[in-house]
Amino acid sequence: MRHRELAVTGAFEFVPETFPDDRGAFVSTFQEAAFAEAVGHPLFPVAQASQSTSKRGVVRGVHYTLAPPGTAKYVYCTRGRALDMVVDLRVGSPTFGRWDQVELAGDTCRSVYLPPGVGHAFAALDDDTVVCYLLSREYRKKNELAVSVFDAEIGLRLPSGRDPILSERDMLAPTVSGAAERGMLPRYEACLAVEKGFGRP
Repeated sequence: MRHRELAVTGAFEFVPETFPDDRGAFVSTFQEAAFAEAVGHPLFPVAQASQSTSKRGVVRGVHYTLAPPGTAKYVYCTRGRALDMVVDLRVGSPTFGRWDQVELAGDTCRSVYLPPGVGHAFAALDDDTVVCYLLSREYRKKNELAVSVFDAEIGLRLPSGRDPILSERDMLAPTVSGAAERGMLPRYEACLAVEKGFGRP
């Protein structure tokens, strides 16, 4: 499994090897040794595994949690295609305000690791796109926050050709500056402290 660090410090893309034959194909969506080599610690204890199904044009995010409690995510796609986006919202991070994107797809099974405090969004490029998440903490509605995917300060490049479909909460999400003014952005050092609990030296 190959890996590369994204433009957001601590976030990584993983590219597994696929083994096709006349029956179909086999792929490992996660490998502990490759993950630990890249990130510097074992995968977090998985508290919840979730998946979403989205039709083409759906945009989810930008979602994140404060630290503590802080939630890390390991995200991959098992059907369809999604343009996955990571946004550094951690105040004090060397890459604060930067973002990167990876196309996740059911036929490649690429995955993305997001450390605590990093914002996550994706745009579904196909109907019936299934995105799967391993989470370091169980989902709690009160803990998950959002900033606007349309925030010009972030400058995310969404797919063209179709009006994005968002939830009401994501449509009404504040800008990064608005969230900062309310004290609703995570602190980099606090996020590192949470990640250190995963076994990072």
